[in-house]
Amino acid sequence: MSENPDVPGAERAPIEERVFALVASHRGTGLEFLARLESGSLRITSAEVAASADVAGAVVLSTCNRFEVYVEIRAGSDPAVARRRVLSVISVCSGVPVRELGESLDYLVGTAMTEHLFLVGAGLDSAVVGEREIAGQLRRSLTAAQESETASGALIRLFQAASRVARDVGSLTTLGEAGRSMVSVALDLAVAKLGGRGRTDLSVVVIGTGAYAGFTLALLAARYGANVSVFSWSGRAGAFAAARRAAALTMSELPAAIRGANVVIGCSGRGARLGAEDFRRFRQGAEQRLVVVDLALSRDFEPSIGELPGVDVITLEDVRLASPGEHSDGVRQATVLVRQATLRFVEDRQARLLDPAIVALRAHMQQVLAGELARVKNHHGCTATSEAVEFALRRVVRQLMHVPTARARELAAAGRQDDYTAALEALYGLGVEPDSRALPVPAAGLERPGRAQAS
Repeated sequence: MSENPDVPGAERAPIEERVFALVASHRGTGLEFLARLESGSLRITSAEVAASADVAGAVVLSTCNRFEVYVEIRAGSDPAVARRRVLSVISVCSGVPVRELGESLDYLVGTAMTEHLFLVGAGLDSAVVGEREIAGQLRRSLTAAQESETASGALIRLFQAASRVARDVGSLTTLGEAGRSMVSVALDLAVAKLGGRGRTDLSVVVIGTGAYAGFTLALLAARYGANVSVFSWSGRAGAFAAARRAAALTMSELPAAIRGANVVIGCSGRGARLGAEDFRRFRQGAEQRLVVVDLALSRDFEPSIGELPGVDVITLEDVRLASPGEHSDGVRQATVLVRQATLRFVEDRQARLLDPAIVALRAHMQQVLAGELARVKNHHGCTATSEAVEFALRRVVRQLMHVPTARARELAAAGRQDDYTAALEALYGLGVEPDSRALPVPAAGLERPGRAQAS
């Protein structure tokens, strides 16, 4: 076991433990900290994390509610050293000091990590409980890692399993039927501030062309029949808007569009931040009330615009506060599904740990069988007698392998794979090399999350 006093939780991670997650969410660190992670000089991507010498694979899941990085380290690497180096990469990209990152990010391994990701994908850890947007964000995070060739086999299996759990929760429970999401709650708040006006007369300007902007346009079309215009600081509004039957705006057209709008939604966080003076100039002569919805962690608008007459601002924090946790039957059903799926995933992963031992034992049996068959054929030649003997011997080998194979899976599920391999070495002299594709997890139940502190 590798221990490092600078890394709380390191004593719980055996040297062979090679997958971990560093996690920050709206519940733990707050939205301001998440915004700082996103507003650094470099985006924190799986490629940046995977450039670390100890990292064999990485997937980064970053949304308006959370920042999570899932890492597989190389065989033989020290988990404590690997975590420090990953924290250093995050610090360089975000500008947040390493020590602060270590004190703020939760460190998860094993069963706790698996269940956490499954809960996230199912929408059970979201500010809006049961939201379906996060499942798509999870899939896109894995796809981005695969496209950059940083998603290891273990991480691919983990994220694909989380996506399956999300689909099961969506199809087998009532949790997703309401269609609630961060965007839907924000739009409901906006409509309420506009006096509950009819849902067919909204004039909306959307700033941004990312996944959140796409979901916003889809929801506006489905629920409100709004007249929507799209602006992008990067100049990508044309193709994005055309694909969604919206109007694209240039920089020169933006002021007039905001002057005629009653809702402006920011989903970018990457361009200039519009302030009170911008809106005062844009809205000269405007009479209708304006609601500004800021869905970007790094903020598309200065909070001071809410001080302008006739302008209301809705932030992510407002959305979070308007989305209390649910305790419905749907939530309980979804939680049971997640826990069952977590146990199955962990048991399957544990069972794979002994695949090399089973292969080694089977190879040993086959070698013994081949020697006996060779002696039979030397004595009888290729006759019916030798064929009958071969058939009988192969059946005996299959029967002899049945109990050791079953016991291997039982012991692996109990975290006792070392007992099994030690027995093979003692009884048969078989040396078993660990399978690099299978990753051990602690056999005990859920680990308590620890901080990923580093010196």
